[in-house]
Amino acid sequence: MNLKPIAANQTEVELENGTTVFFSYKTPVAAHVQGEGFVKTDKYWSRTTSKHIGQFIARNGGRTADTRPQSFFDALA
Repeated sequence: MNLKPIAANQTEVELENGTTVFFSYKTPVAAHVQGEGFVKTDKYWSRTTSKHIGQFIARNGGRTADTRPQSFFDALA
């Protein structure tokens, strides 16, 4: 596992299986899953968290993301 602080209140964690989990504040809200691509939570947290998710996807070369329930991200963390 590799922890990578990105900016204020934004962190990425790379898991052993190659999945990168993105945290806004202390909540996992998006990920890049090997073999699937980008996924983001279907739960609305805040305007700022929505902006962080968009930045994570764009910063890593993505344009779109499928949605998953928040429980999917909670299980990754």
